[in-house]
Amino acid sequence: MSQGITTDTLRRGIERISAMLEASQEELNTADGRLGDGDIGISMVNGLRGIRDELDQFPDDVGMALLQCAQAFSRTGGSSFGTLLATGLMGAAKETRGRLSVPWSEVPQLLQVAIDRMASRGRSQLGDKTVLDALDAARQAVDGLDQPDVMLVAANEAVAAALDRFRSLPCRQGRARIFGERSIGLDDPGMLVIRRMLEGLADRSLTSID
Repeated sequence: MSQGITTDTLRRGIERISAMLEASQEELNTADGRLGDGDIGISMVNGLRGIRDELDQFPDDVGMALLQCAQAFSRTGGSSFGTLLATGLMGAAKETRGRLSVPWSEVPQLLQVAIDRMASRGRSQLGDKTVLDALDAARQAVDGLDQPDVMLVAANEAVAAALDRFRSLPCRQGRARIFGERSIGLDDPGMLVIRRMLEGLADRSLTSID
């Protein structure tokens, strides 16, 4: 069984996610351009670069490492979406502070904390066709699991299904809500970001996260 989430785990996971978002930047910008400013890909890439610049400085304390991620992302991401993600990371950081390893079985709890913090910050709720719906789909999928490889498969499938389900619904939050019925048939950019992040974590061409 995996030892759980450690700072070293975070480093390797961040490298995977960053590589996938770099490759997906234009796709994400295009999706965002249909419903927003068209810069979500740039924001994510810049935010992850900011985090990567500090990887060598991460402390062994998982919570403090997550807090450093949130702070670095806030400084370099430069978007409302980036602020939301940083808020979620800060929630997870508080839950894990003072610990050198966090069992994989606690991931659903950490995702719930992040969802709650982000919902409060963004004044949104589940069902609005936002990043929250992708995170909640992942949370439900990994509940009761404790093996990272199995969890990644389950989360990827769940988020892909959520994207398919919400594509036929209108956006009800953020700038995308002004498009109303015209947003039907389009993917929410934030949900798509979570999908690509999970794909990055599952990419076998990069180092293992377990």
